[in-house]
Amino acid sequence: MYISVVIPVRDDAELLTRCLAALREQTRQADEVIVVDNASSDASAAIAASAGARVVSCPEVGIPAAAAAGYDAATGDLILRLDADCVPPSTWVEDAGAWFSRSPRCVAATGGARFIDGPRALRWTALIYLGAYEIATGSALGHRPLFGSNMAMRTDAWHAVREHVHRHDAETHDDLDLSFHLGSIGRIGRMAGQRMGISMRPLWPGRAFGRRMRRGTRTVRLHWPEDFPPYRWKRLRARG
Repeated sequence: MYISVVIPVRDDAELLTRCLAALREQTRQADEVIVVDNASSDASAAIAASAGARVVSCPEVGIPAAAAAGYDAATGDLILRLDADCVPPSTWVEDAGAWFSRSPRCVAATGGARFIDGPRALRWTALIYLGAYEIATGSALGHRPLFGSNMAMRTDAWHAVREHVHRHDAETHDDLDLSFHLGSIGRIGRMAGQRMGISMRPLWPGRAFGRRMRRGTRTVRLHWPEDFPPYRWKRLRARG
C-alpha cells in the first residue's frame, strides 16, 4: 500500500520542523510527505523542502482549501493527515497501513490524541476534549467524526467526495465537513495504535476555541436540510 501524508501549514515553521523530524523516525516511512504551504510568511515552505517533503502551494487562505489541495496532490492509495503542531508516534504510518489492510469496508478512520504541551497537570483533558467533540458532532452525523490531527482515508474515497466538500469556505470546520461526505459513502472507523501528540493551543485563552465552535455549528447548518439529523440517520439505517 502506497501511503501519502498531508500536512497543511501556515506560519508554523518551528513546529513543522519537529513534526517532520518525527515522520523521519517512523518504523514504516511514508511514501510521500506533502506539506501544503497556505500563504506562509515564514520559512515553512523552505523547511519542508529541505526535509525532503513535496511542497504544494495554496494561496487561498483557510484550512479547508489547504487540506483539500494536499489531498488532491496525494498519489498514494491511502492519505494520512496531521497538523504541523503534531508529533506522531513512531508507529503511526505503519499502524495506519495495517489497520486499513484489516478493514476493507472502511473508507476513513480517525485516531486518538494526547496533549504534549501546556500545563502538565491538565494534559489528561485531551480525553475530555476529544470525547466532547465526538459526542457533539456524532449526534449530527449519526456516526464517528474525523479528527483532522489524526485521520486517514482511502484516496478513492476522497476522489468520490472532493467536488462536494466546502473547500472554498474558510469558516467551515473541514474535519466535520469531510465526515459528513465520507460517512455518506462508507464506514468511518477508529484506528488502533498510540495516540497522536497534539498541542493544547486550541484551548488556550483567546478566540481559537470559540472560533472552532462557531465553525462546527456553521458546518452542521451548511448540510441542512438534506443532512438534518433525522433525515441523515434514516438514510444511514437504510444503507446498513
